[in-house]
Amino acid sequence: MKGMNEQVRQAVRERMKQQAITHEKLAELTSIQRPNVTRLLTGQSGAIPENWQKVLDTLGLELVAQPKREG
Repeated sequence: MKGMNEQVRQAVRERMKQQAITHEKLAELTSIQRPNVTRLLTGQSGAIPENWQKVLDTLGLELVAQPKREG
């Protein structure tokens, strides 16, 4: 479970870096308080629920964060 959570967080951090978005700016854009954004990005909160992880593992699936398709 932790691996997938970290993969998602890493993908978000990389995208933020590409777009020059700070924690403060992300908080503003998402209407999430800045301390909560920091918690999400550092793994202090926002873990993928364990039961969902079990379902994904059982079915051979993984959650992937990727850029949205245009259109």
